[in-house]
Amino acid sequence: MSASDAELAAKLRGVGETLERSFLGKSEIVRLILIAAIAGEHAVLIGPPGTAKSALIRRFAELVHATYFEYLVTRFTEPNEIFGPIDIQAFREGRYERRTEGMLAQAEVVFLDEVFKANSAILNSLLGVLNERRYAVGATVQKVPLISAFGASNDVPNDEDMMAVFDRFLIRIKSDNLESYHFAELLQKGLQLEAARHREPTGKAMLRGEDFRIMHERLSNRLRFGNDFVAAYKGLIFQIRAEGIFVSDRRAVKLLKLFAASAFLDGRTEANPSDFFILRHIWNSPDQASLLEAIVAPTLDAWFQRFPESQRFGAVGVGLDALIAEIERVRAVITSERTVSDVQLFSHLKSLTEIKGALQTINTEPAREAKARVEQLLGQVLQSGRFNR
Repeated sequence: MSASDAELAAKLRGVGETLERSFLGKSEIVRLILIAAIAGEHAVLIGPPGTAKSALIRRFAELVHATYFEYLVTRFTEPNEIFGPIDIQAFREGRYERRTEGMLAQAEVVFLDEVFKANSAILNSLLGVLNERRYAVGATVQKVPLISAFGASNDVPNDEDMMAVFDRFLIRIKSDNLESYHFAELLQKGLQLEAARHREPTGKAMLRGEDFRIMHERLSNRLRFGNDFVAAYKGLIFQIRAEGIFVSDRRAVKLLKLFAASAFLDGRTEANPSDFFILRHIWNSPDQASLLEAIVAPTLDAWFQRFPESQRFGAVGVGLDALIAEIERVRAVITSERTVSDVQLFSHLKSLTEIKGALQTINTEPAREAKARVEQLLGQVLQSGRFNR
């Protein structure tokens, strides 16, 4: 007997909570990964090395007990490294086949690092896998059990041949280094992850690949959207297009699946404006991200003012206790009698400014109190003239 929607959603949230505990400041990225998997869509993470892109996807695959394939692509990568070697025995018998055991065509979760370095020999087959969930070799067409494919790259491709692959990644995620106020927690979490690398995986999987195929089927019955939601979505898409950010009709339709997946994750039967946060991640170049934020923010802010309990990110995602602890660490340094260099002082002031920005994203009394303490500290330092020594 298969699990109910509520049971599956609860397990998904458990996966998300586990990932958030392991990866500091990645709440929104974690939710996007889950949404992509629920909808059967693909996502690409763009950012510098060392921002936990591959570690996140690996851990996700462990938690859902999915068949996993990962590969670092270079321009010299050959198809047999991704799809498997030619079957020599079959070739001698006049058949062109590959041995796909353990390769991409048999994986449920795929992670291709530096995916946009793939050559044309790989691209054609990869597009078939991403689009149709089918892999063709010779006269044989193999069905692929893919749940979602995730790519990573330092940069967005500028090669026309690569744009077809880039377009298949419906979600585009900027993965950057953490803000400075995360530093103390970052060291702690990083050491925990380093220690975990040398241990066997512990704990049982929360979900399995088959659960996602059930969700894919059930999601098709949830693609119902109220008139108010559709009107708001239409307004946002037209505004996004007016700013010169291209969104094809095909992508506009597919995004509805992501909204439904976001609602499923929360245990809701219908999407609401809080799900429009996904539109922050449909850019075609990273410099469009700030434009999308400016377009979507008023709709999200209006909704969260009415329903503050539905806000997911900002300081809530970071952990208000962690922010307050960081405020106290900075206060102890800059109010002490010890000599602090201008470089150190500047870094602490930068941290306070970033904390203030994070606290402004939520509307709770503890957050407002913490913000007032930050402003007081900033005022004390600026009035003291310590930068003018």
